[in-house]
Amino acid sequence: MLEKIKRFLGEIKSELKKVTWPTREELKESTKLVIIATFVVTLFVGIVDQILSLIIRRFFGW
Repeated sequence: MLEKIKRFLGEIKSELKKVTWPTREELKESTKLVIIATFVVTLFVGIVDQILSLIIRRFFGW
């Protein structure tokens, strides 16, 4: 059992050496993109929610 764990951890170490990690600049740009995309999607969902709420209130006369 211990031998399997050691082999498994060795394989993990080997695979992590193959990974191409992003540079600091790439990471910053990706983070900015995620924040902007989140803001845009939130804005879109908020607008759609307000429109649907208005339609439902008018339809049911609330």
